[in-house]
Amino acid sequence: MPDKTRKFKPASERNSPIFFIFLFPSVFAFVMVVIIPFIIGVYYSFTDWRALTGGAPPEWVGLQNYIAIFRDVTFLHSFLVTTVYAVINIFVLNLVAFFLALLVTSRLSLTGIYRAGFFLPNLIGGLILGYIWQFIFNNVVPQFGGMIGWEWLATTPFLGNRNLALMAIIIVGTWQYAGYLMVIYVAAIQSIPSSLPEAAAIDGANFWHRLKHITFPLVAPAFTVSMFLSLLYSFRQFDVNIALTDGMPAGLFMGGAVRTTEFLALNIFNTAFTFREIAQGQARAVIFFIMLVIIALIQVRINKRREIEM
Repeated sequence: MPDKTRKFKPASERNSPIFFIFLFPSVFAFVMVVIIPFIIGVYYSFTDWRALTGGAPPEWVGLQNYIAIFRDVTFLHSFLVTTVYAVINIFVLNLVAFFLALLVTSRLSLTGIYRAGFFLPNLIGGLILGYIWQFIFNNVVPQFGGMIGWEWLATTPFLGNRNLALMAIIIVGTWQYAGYLMVIYVAAIQSIPSSLPEAAAIDGANFWHRLKHITFPLVAPAFTVSMFLSLLYSFRQFDVNIALTDGMPAGLFMGGAVRTTEFLALNIFNTAFTFREIAQGQARAVIFFIMLVIIALIQVRINKRREIEM
């Protein structure tokens, strides 16, 4: 008979060689595709590299690329417009996603179809989505405004006005990504014990009281995750930006010509691949990475503190 008093080692210790063998392909791919290119990119950001074949090797220029960044009005404007977009988009995106989650977790019929329909836009690529909505804003919306007799809707160039173009990007981004965040909120709402809102309803609490004192505190971790994801999505917005407006219309900022809806990711792309300033674009990407890490850590820390308070 087997000795029941025998102590077995944890599986991670018994199978450690197997564990590392299976882990190696993923770690190797991550190092080769992410870590090493990132380190090489940081090095190139301190050089005058232009990625030209057959040319002279890149020369070390120190902090010149980084100093030039903060003297460039296009980068400063892109940082400003990206921040404004991110703040508005995070609020609108999470508000719509949470409302949709409440809708599909209610006692309405066909909620399964609603969930699939709200999530479906997330499966469409951002470039395709941008071109579809560009057609809608340039052709469908004016014709619809003429049909119903709204002259301002028929004559307003939504993508030709800097403020309306920014709102158009927010609308498209929300339409695309709200269904994804809705799934996170749905999982959090469904994890709330049904006895809590039922007991509160029996005690006379209306919908808003139950939402404020039961639902909000218990789904606080979902708010943290969703706000983190929407923050990253907003600051890294690129595909919808380039397909819908390509940074246009043009305008002036601090005495210089800028693209009024050019976000940071698009600004980095244009610097590197349109103007062929590869090292300058890489330096902007490094600044963008550092800024994104700092903002994300601050946001998570604030939300975690609010979870404790709630």
